[in-house]
Amino acid sequence: MALEDLLTRQMPHSLEGEQAVLGSMLIDASCIKDVMDKLRPGDFYLRQNREIFETIYSMFSYAKPIDGITVCEEMQKSGVYDENTTRSYLVQLMEITPTSANVMEYVEIVRSKALLRAVAQAASEITALVQEGVGETAEILEAAEQKIYAIRRGQSAQDMVPLRQVLPDVLDRLSEMSESEDHLPGLSTGLSAVDQKITGLNRSDLILLAARPGMGKTSFALNVALNVARSSQKTVAIFSLEMSREQLAMRLLSSEACVENTRLKTGTLRETDWEKIAEAATSLNRMDVRIDDNPMLTVADMNAKCRRLDNLGLVVIDYLQLMTSAGGKSSGGENRQQVVSDMSRMLKLMAKELDVPVICLSQLSRANEKRDDKRPMLSDLRESGAIEQDADIVLFLYRDDYYNEDTDKHNIAECIVAKNRHGETGKVELRWMPEYTTFSTLDKRYNEDDYA
Repeated sequence: MALEDLLTRQMPHSLEGEQAVLGSMLIDASCIKDVMDKLRPGDFYLRQNREIFETIYSMFSYAKPIDGITVCEEMQKSGVYDENTTRSYLVQLMEITPTSANVMEYVEIVRSKALLRAVAQAASEITALVQEGVGETAEILEAAEQKIYAIRRGQSAQDMVPLRQVLPDVLDRLSEMSESEDHLPGLSTGLSAVDQKITGLNRSDLILLAARPGMGKTSFALNVALNVARSSQKTVAIFSLEMSREQLAMRLLSSEACVENTRLKTGTLRETDWEKIAEAATSLNRMDVRIDDNPMLTVADMNAKCRRLDNLGLVVIDYLQLMTSAGGKSSGGENRQQVVSDMSRMLKLMAKELDVPVICLSQLSRANEKRDDKRPMLSDLRESGAIEQDADIVLFLYRDDYYNEDTDKHNIAECIVAKNRHGETGKVELRWMPEYTTFSTLDKRYNEDDYA
């Protein structure tokens, strides 16, 4: 009896639900756009239903008219038409669907069953990982969590996606950008000159922000984090391995309130300062900024924490060289450059998996201080390894007044775009306001000198 059960047991699905969704789309084309937002071909369990939905999906992407006859014709062209069953099955779908008014209820049934199948598949793969006993416990746990996270995001961790399924999303994105005033494909940094160079902070990008100590890289990152949280209404995650959460909050308050940081630290505040602070605190309370100041975090830890955040828009990590290597491996006998390179690779994978920009701060070696021109170069990246390769964008901060007291560029910083996968390299001038630990865009900018 147990063997019979095993042979007849099927994965969760609803034949009636799948048929009702397809029938609704065939009798009422106006509901198709709503269905497309919720379902993908892989959500259909039965192959014939999946092929019909995939055909409608493709036709909808190219704005072709959709009904029983046109779908039948399209299936013939694509080679998934069965002369004995397809036409009669399409007619049957339209006949058994009483109304399209309840289509979203049918969609929910199909989606629910598809999620249960994905959970069952993930559970089976996790069980196999455990039984094989290959790898460290932390690695197996990370793999298990990744599989569940992929289901939560409605994505398959393994399936290959046809180009025709990707194109509609690209076309929608192009339409979005053409209607936008700033024409930025990514989130704005709040610094228009930087945005123009790097086209904003783009999804799945790893952005490396590097500078010598004292140049203001933490302040720059916090300025960007605040702007993203404010303008996009998305959650921003900040992992600080160097500063405490109270220190970060003080920096953010100083920047938002435009009250000198030293006065905040010492408590020597004027009455007008309190008004600004109260206003800034109210503004900050409206933003969803999460801070984690655990100095022992690994990339896997950060990834796991970020997966649990809804509406995540940006991740900021301060800074790379302080991070613990994966799985908490000891550094004894290990090449530190290789460890940092592994971590940078994991950060890129994290950005891609979370589908958000990740800004990672990094130290520079002292090599630039031995040169006459002390502007940083890619070769100055400390324990660089693969950091330069993994990062989509590399930004350097440089202030001439840090090295030259006689310079005429006091409190002016250069943001040097040393690597940019989305466009040209170069540099822009920013105003540096040390009393508020804040950067802003200058009207006057450097000439567009290439920087490589």
